Formats: sequence, structure tokens, C-alpha cells
Amino acid sequence: MIAKIIIKRRFKEGNNKQILALLKEMRSKAMTFPGYISGETLMKPGYPYNMIIICSWQSLEDWEKWKSSDTRKKYEAMLELYQTRPTEYEEYLLGTTLKKD
Repeated sequence: MIAKIIIKRRFKEGNNKQILALLKEMRSKAMTFPGYISGETLMKPGYPYNMIIICSWQSLEDWEKWKSSDTRKKYEAMLELYQTRPTEYEEYLLGTTLKKD
């Protein structure tokens, strides 16, 4: 089942070039990883350092493999240097598969 991941980041002001370059490189690496479908980066109007990344993966397992990969951990560590708080993650599955009571 397709997984949608919401990643919330809050960056310190400044260092725009470095932050955007790291985000771009990280997405480029993710695009070559098995199961990646798409991703988009959203900035909050009036608060450009508050970002949400929404990415789609073929499965939650594919996302978890990418999330725990050494490549991603390397980029995450570099991005954390520019953040005001830890990255937040929300994981969702596409569709409505509520369990029966």
C-alpha cells in the first residue's frame, strides 16, 4: 500500500543556499532508492524557514529502508545543524482500511 510521509523541519534563519542544496541532494538520492514515487517541499507563507516535505513511497517498508539508510542519515545529520528543533515525521497509508470492530 502506498505510503505518504510528512516531514516537518524548522530551520534557523540564514544559510539558505546550504539548506536548499542539501535538500536537493537528499531528494536526488531518494529518487534512486527503491520504492520512491515523488516528493514536494512546501514553505509556510511568512515563515520560509518552516518547511514540510511530503513524499510518496510504494510501501511503508520502502520508506523505512530509506529512512534508516546510511545515505539518508548522513544528510539528516547535516540538515540538523541548521534546524531549531528535531525533524518530525508523520506516516500515512493511502486509502481507507479501517479495521472492523
